[in-house]
Amino acid sequence: MPQTAEHLTITRHGHVAELALNRPEAMNAVSTALAEELAAACSELARDQDVRVTVLTSTHPKAFCVGADLKERNRFTDAELVRQRPTARAAYTGVLELPMPTIAAVHGYALGGGYELALACDLIVADPTAVVGLPEVSVGVIPGGGGTQLLPRRVGSARAAELIFSARRVAGAEALALGLVDRLAEEGQDRAEALELAAAMAAHSPVGLRNAKRALRLGEGLDLRAGLDVEDAAWRATAFSGDRAEGVAAFNEKRAPNWPGE
Repeated sequence: MPQTAEHLTITRHGHVAELALNRPEAMNAVSTALAEELAAACSELARDQDVRVTVLTSTHPKAFCVGADLKERNRFTDAELVRQRPTARAAYTGVLELPMPTIAAVHGYALGGGYELALACDLIVADPTAVVGLPEVSVGVIPGGGGTQLLPRRVGSARAAELIFSARRVAGAEALALGLVDRLAEEGQDRAEALELAAAMAAHSPVGLRNAKRALRLGEGLDLRAGLDVEDAAWRATAFSGDRAEGVAAFNEKRAPNWPGE
């Protein structure tokens, strides 16, 4: 049974949680209310040991998310904008810090803060209608949902600089070629392909998935020796878990594992 908030829906597909942006009247523009709901939903999912993979989707047929709600922000005083900032940051940080693998399913517009939500996920599955970009400098701001840090890690500093400074929007096939997205599904199939990929991942050890993600994330930006120490700590946390014992037993007994998730 889906859990529905005003602007979000959480649906469970076995061990996969689908977190759907659902503010169609504004193409899922991130308002204060949506940011609050997103942060709360991520906090809930982060604590749910039954969730092995999370997929971020959109209910709007022509947009993933068009970014910050500029109509709302146009009414803000400077003081109100300052007060709203921690709420916005909590939403993006909530997605970024989910402990399980995350996949964004993107079609239509994913611009500014909308593309930053996708960047906060581990993988991005898009369809040919996807249009992604960080155009914030064209309206007098800069990416503030992690874009200046996450995009260079994905495509390199020079390419990220070109895209951010030019405010250029990039469509499906070119976005795949530049590494702005990771897979290009058939038109209209981004959600289905992302859920299929998530289901395949969710068949694996939940302890392994979370610790592998932890090693990948914590190792970013470290030198090789420090990164290998991060990997070793994650390996030790996994190797002495109930999942490791079950995985080895299932392999030797030629059966599917029944992961304890401990």
